[in-house]
Amino acid sequence: MSVLDSFPGTGAAPLDQADGLRRMFAGRVRRFIPLVANPHVPFGSVALERVTTVFAAARVPVLLVDASDQSPALSDAAWIDLATCVERLDEHTFYLAARGLPRRHVNTRGSAEALLQVLCNAAPQAAVIVLYGEPADLARIFQRAEVRPLLLCGDHPESAKHAYAAAKILAQRCGLMTFDLLMCAAEGSRAARAVATSMSECLENFLGAVLHGSAVVDPAADVADAPAPDLTELLSQQLQITLSPSLPVGASVPAAGRLGWPATMN
Repeated sequence: MSVLDSFPGTGAAPLDQADGLRRMFAGRVRRFIPLVANPHVPFGSVALERVTTVFAAARVPVLLVDASDQSPALSDAAWIDLATCVERLDEHTFYLAARGLPRRHVNTRGSAEALLQVLCNAAPQAAVIVLYGEPADLARIFQRAEVRPLLLCGDHPESAKHAYAAAKILAQRCGLMTFDLLMCAAEGSRAARAVATSMSECLENFLGAVLHGSAVVDPAADVADAPAPDLTELLSQQLQITLSPSLPVGASVPAAGRLGWPATMN
């Protein structure tokens, strides 16, 4: 049985998994999901698309902040008004090309936590904000947050090594000790199952960390197909992290925060 079938406060069981996600946002609370970039994963952009598709199918507005080192550079217009750089891809999906954005918000303590509120101001309609970025950048953003990073991985050794190294950075810098795994691999890949098992064992044996859940995205699947149940389940579990950083949808800070500068700068 899906966790969505028994989500507290929903009353009757949801009609489908997407219905469960919709019910989660009845109170209009914004959630953040850190998705760790991995340059060794072919078709990683497909995995990003599938993640946003889950929320779009549930009619939950989602902003994908594409801030890895391989992502498109942030527009110069961001210095004037970051909101103008947010692209609307469909009714429920928004996109921000944001390479370099996290490092613009690092304060004297090495924290980029202020970026979370800046993103809320730039896309007040988004109920979920997925931050796709480098492990070091995500560590600066989520230094004090109770989140479960989503590691991107393929079904070959180099991608697994990079995913483990990313988990190590987040564990050492933020004390984060649980992770989820998003595998980009062909459906039924035996190598994917082996990599997931190896990742779980390495996290446990060398970091004392736990692999909480995993899902596989097949890059060859038809984009028009309904989201896979295991991915929907994984993301619904992400949204149930009770101490995850959350802000009311539509919350804002003074206009200075909209210029792309850290909120701490004067």
